[in-house]
Amino acid sequence: QVQLVESGGGSVQSGGSLRLSCVVSGYGYSTRCMGWFRQAPGKEREGVARFYFCVINQARSADSVKGRLTITRDNAKNTVYLQMNTLKPEDTAIYYCAASRAFCSAVYEINYWGQGTQVTVSS
Repeated sequence: QVQLVESGGGSVQSGGSLRLSCVVSGYGYSTRCMGWFRQAPGKEREGVARFYFCVINQARSADSVKGRLTITRDNAKNTVYLQMNTLKPEDTAIYYCAASRAFCSAVYEINYWGQGTQVTVSS
């Protein structure tokens, strides 16, 4: 059973930075992809960034956040990060760490979710 525990959310002013962390436990060969999703009030949950364990240096970010939000990992610490720079008010959302046995581009592809962490960006 895969468990994901996020931390690092908070409030920041526009233009600021935050780094979210997701400690992963219980994953194995069945976990192929990991990613970050977010859900703003009144909106659907959307994918932000992802990577596949089987592909080296193939981390991807959504076009809307490319260049500002980047997913990275530290295998020694079993931790996945979302580095968020130049934050905008529209980045305000609950951010979720996610893991999948196949793909993690869409919500329906996810097998495991973290509990979520709130990020609030003020103008």
